[in-house]
Amino acid sequence: MPKVALVSPQDRLNADFIGPGIGTMFGAKKYLWGNIPAFDILKLGSNEGEKYAGDLRLLFAASGDIRHVIKTVALVPSSYDHSLEVTINDKDFDIVARNIILLLVALVVEKPDEAVDCIIHLWYSALVRQADIDILQDRIRPLIEDICEKVKNKSPDHLLAKTWKFGRRSLRLVLEQSSWNRLLNLFKKPAITAEQANRIRLENTLAPSRRDYRDRYMNCISPIQRVSFNKFRQDGLLLPFGFSRQDFREPNPTFFQVGDTWPMKDDADPLHGWSLEEVSNTSSGAATADTYGKLFYYLRGLLYAFLDRISGLNVSFKLFQLDVSSLPDHLDKESFSRIDVSNISDRAWLGIRHTLYFMLPLLQTPLQNPHATLITLFMNAVEETLTDKDRMQGLTPHSRETKDLFQYLGASPENKPDVIKLIVGRDLVTKYDHIFDRYVKDLQFYHVGEVLGAMMKEKHTIIEKWPYRLKLRPGQPGAQDEFDRCMMIGVSGKERYIEWKKIHQGYL
Repeated sequence: MPKVALVSPQDRLNADFIGPGIGTMFGAKKYLWGNIPAFDILKLGSNEGEKYAGDLRLLFAASGDIRHVIKTVALVPSSYDHSLEVTINDKDFDIVARNIILLLVALVVEKPDEAVDCIIHLWYSALVRQADIDILQDRIRPLIEDICEKVKNKSPDHLLAKTWKFGRRSLRLVLEQSSWNRLLNLFKKPAITAEQANRIRLENTLAPSRRDYRDRYMNCISPIQRVSFNKFRQDGLLLPFGFSRQDFREPNPTFFQVGDTWPMKDDADPLHGWSLEEVSNTSSGAATADTYGKLFYYLRGLLYAFLDRISGLNVSFKLFQLDVSSLPDHLDKESFSRIDVSNISDRAWLGIRHTLYFMLPLLQTPLQNPHATLITLFMNAVEETLTDKDRMQGLTPHSRETKDLFQYLGASPENKPDVIKLIVGRDLVTKYDHIFDRYVKDLQFYHVGEVLGAMMKEKHTIIEKWPYRLKLRPGQPGAQDEFDRCMMIGVSGKERYIEWKKIHQGYL
């Protein structure tokens, strides 16, 4: 495989660390990997209780990849023995197609070792093994091919459903006829070699024009972690150091359907979809700083737990490729115990009014389930609401934020790389409650909730309001490790969740 040389020490000294480019995007805009850590949307123990005697229905209305699904199902308590229905929707075909393939691998492949490694590499590795291709071609493709043959004469926009049963488990897929055909095409062998696939990816992940961007990021992580970071950028294989790369010779067909394009932005990173604290606490043997190796072992453990849990559950998966506004037409009203909508409630997407309007009718009433919860994420609200005056506050040398930051960084910045750490770290030590409160007031959250029959939960029972905010104060045990982790995980500390519960039928 071709190698791209690291920048020389002299080049690094000349790098334009704080010139143009901060915050700019590069590459295609597919989000095939999560950019917010996965969480358990059920939290049965702290809500209905581990021995809950009712059925559970979960809706991932704008799912992205299936990381939240995997983690939620894997953590369902062993004491729960009723039925679990998981509905997964996303409007992006490529995301839905990959979710279908990964779930079918989990349901079809009998040997957990084979299923787990196949899922990891189809999910995250640019090149896969012939064994992974054989599973796709011999075990998964015939299922899709059979349906495409039966519906070939239907109109392209006609919605068609198919349910596969695997003992007590099932998967139901609802797609337009044209999307069924697109799904089948995804199994075609890419018309490029492994070398060509690697070159296409490297033109994105190690583009010379983005050298300064990578240097800014690597400046925020420890020198030894930079080795692991660069290794994954080089070979695109989610494997620990020391694992043979020899068998990875087939371009991953879920990435390389357009032969000359890597489908994601250059900063897309498997680490961003998982808790770095949990990943860091996973053993990776002697290579203790091999962050991506730790992620590999972490995912192995989580996927084994997922496979084990679905083997003993009456579990059904339902997948759609619909706009959220169309989803209620295909689902039963007042039927879901949990609804997660990712950040479609951000103003740039569907917004809070429309999100509540479309999703609340699907949420169970308090009489049906007093713990039923709709979970909304606001990734951009704080940034959109900040004024110039807000941004200037806390920049004085004697402010709490500045003092805290210098305790973490050790000294005031004396060169451009240190200024980058200051810029990134400042968000982490700043609290934005008053900014978000202003956003809530401006968009009339309380009024919208009252009109549509919902109330914001004062006490969250699923996920913290500010889950990526620093928990420890400078100087406390573990505080420096916490700060260092947050510097590299791709979140800013401005991300805010709101949990909603239904209070009445609404007036609309």
